[in-house]
Parts: sequence; structure tokens; C-alpha cells
Amino acid sequence: MELIMLPQSQTQNEDTGRIDRHPPPIVVEVRERSHKRWLVLAIALLAVAALLVWGIWSRVRASATLRAETAQAALTAVSVVSPKQTAPAQEIILPGNVQPFITSPIYARTNGYLRKWYFDIGAHVKKGQLLAVIETPEVDQQLEQSLSNLNTAKANLALAEITKNRYQGLLKTNAVSQQDADNATGTYNANKAIVEANQANVKQLQALQSFEKIYAPFDGIVTARNTDIGDLINSGSNSNVKTDLFHIAQPGKLRVYVNVPEEYSQGIKSGMTADLSLAEFPGRKFQGTLVRTSQDINLTTRTLLIEIDVDNPSGTLLTGSYAEVHLAVPTQASTFLLPVNALLFRSEGLRVGIVKDGKVALTAVTPGHDFGNQIEIVAGLKSNDQVVINPPDSIVSGQQVQIVQATLPGDIK
Repeated sequence: MELIMLPQSQTQNEDTGRIDRHPPPIVVEVRERSHKRWLVLAIALLAVAALLVWGIWSRVRASATLRAETAQAALTAVSVVSPKQTAPAQEIILPGNVQPFITSPIYARTNGYLRKWYFDIGAHVKKGQLLAVIETPEVDQQLEQSLSNLNTAKANLALAEITKNRYQGLLKTNAVSQQDADNATGTYNANKAIVEANQANVKQLQALQSFEKIYAPFDGIVTARNTDIGDLINSGSNSNVKTDLFHIAQPGKLRVYVNVPEEYSQGIKSGMTADLSLAEFPGRKFQGTLVRTSQDINLTTRTLLIEIDVDNPSGTLLTGSYAEVHLAVPTQASTFLLPVNALLFRSEGLRVGIVKDGKVALTAVTPGHDFGNQIEIVAGLKSNDQVVINPPDSIVSGQQVQIVQATLPGDIK
């Protein structure tokens, strides 16, 4: 402890006039008090410095945050989707024409007038049943004339045979010359040829006469009757158009012809099953079997004609109907489906934007079948790729983007 001595002080008393002397005060300065003063000052300075540093650091952090937010806001926001892998077999729906297994128009083979018909449309007929009868008076008269000519020729042949045999007997006794015997033999041979010609003519006319009766060529249903009693029937033997009398169809088994686009032709094989759906049978399907293909791509339509057979024992399906044919065509297992709005049409070709490590890479892809809102991609994609949906036209490879929404493969609609 340090003591400091101060000089004495004196004062004059006003009442007595005396001068009072006072001893000097002793001031004790404690070092601890000085130390406390310096400590408070240091603390104040540290507080001010801390406040200053904290203010500067807050401003630096706010500036860095602002720059980060600005850079983040400057990134293009994109939505992505993962490709959906296609199934091993893809169902295609194509229009088909339902036709009877056998169908045939029935024409006349002789000219005349229709005498009578026995079955109308919708009638079920058996093979060999009589459908109609035609009157052919000209053929009847020609047949009678041919029969008369045949009988005359037969009579001449019989006489020529007797003469020939007689001359052969006389020739043995030299009663006639060889020339006479040869003439008799020649006459017999000529008459025999005439008989044969007349017989052939009679058979032809009899065949024409038999065509007066029209028979069903197979079991089926009469689908059309184009004539009536008294109509003139033309067989087409002259320049006139031949008459179509009836149409018969066999609907117990149906043929369905379908034109398959060329891109599916390699997956079409005989023996495949097909389902038919018709508007008149909602919710019901009829199964058929693909029995044959044309093995040829039509140059005009670029399609493959196929035939599907469908059993129709009860006649439920009507011939001539329009059907939708459902075919499960095998596809490549490595193909994917993408929404069509993920495609970029660039001058260098078709591209899609794939996001990897926050950057976009424009990748070339090969399209397959177009399904309207989706398209098949046969090359250029992987199952784990993130493909940008609705990419902006200005997007380029290497561009930083921000993913705001991701869609799983099963969510593609």
C-alpha cells in the first residue's frame, strides 16, 4: 500500500478571528481499485470489439446467403420422370372384318325364267336342298330334237351294221367284190360316229336341263335372294350379265381378316390367340386363333394381312360385322415409355434432357411406336435416368438445373 502526504491547510474563524490549522488528509490509493478500473475498461473495449466483429460477420453471412439464394434462384427449375420399361408383350388393337368361313353366290347355268323359289333370306339349308326351279323351254325343245336325231342315227347304224355283216359273209364266197364290202364297213363306221355325236349332244342338253333346278352347294344360311318368280335368268353364256340368284354363307366358323402395320409384322406368328370385341357385346370377348398370314407386306398400305378363325357354333356373331381385334405382340424387353412432352426436336435429331449431378445432358434417342400421349424409346435410355419433362427450348448440355418434382416410372399416364 502506498501513502501520499499532502500539505496542511488553514482557515480563519469569523467569530473569534483565530486561524485554525488543519492537518493534511491522508489519501490511500489502493492498487486494487486501479486494477478494477482497467479491467472494466478492457471489458468495455472487448464488448465494443465483439459487437463490431459480430456486425461485420452478420453482414458477410447475409451477403453470402443472398448470393447463394440468388444463384439458386437463377437455376432453371425442371420436373423429371424415370422411363417406364415396357412389358414383354404389347397389346395392339386393330380393326377386323368378320366374314363367313365359306360364302358363295349362286348363279344359273342355263337361260330361262324363274318358275319358283323355295328359301328366302335367313333360311338354313342343307347341302343338296332344292333352292329354285327355272323354266327353260328352248332347252327342252332342243333336247327333244336331239333325242329324235339320236334315234334316227341309231336306226341308220343298225341298218349299216346288217349290211356290213351281210357283205362280209358274201365276200367269203366271192359273191361281192372287196370294194363293196369295204363300202359297207365304211358306212357302218360313219353311222356309228353320228350316233356317238348325237349322244354327246343329248348329254349336253340333259345337263343344261338339269341346271333348271338350283341346289345348295353346302350347309349354310341364305343371306341374299336376288330374284323372284318370272324373272329372266341369264347364265352369262352371251354378252348379258349373268344373274346372281342367291348368296349362301356358312357362319359356323368365321374368318376375321386384319391388316397389321409393318412395324408389328415380325411379332405375328401362326398359332397366336386373339380376342375380338364388338360394340353389340359390351364387356364380352370372343377368342380366336391366328391361322395364317399372307407372308407379304402390301406395297400400298404397308400392312400384313392375317386371318383369324373364330368358332361360332350358335351363330352369335353375324358375318360382315366390324370387330376390334386385340393381339398381344412380343416386344423388345429393353424398350421404355416416355411422355411425348419430354422430347426435344433439334436439328441434329431427336433428343431428351437427362439430369445427372445437377446438370443436364442432351441425349440422342431412337423412337419406336407412338401411343399418343406416350412414345416408345428403343435406344438411348436407361431405367435409372431422370428425364426432363417439358424442357425449355433454350436448354443446353451442361446447364445447371434444379429438380422441383420427380415422377416415378409407374406414375406415367
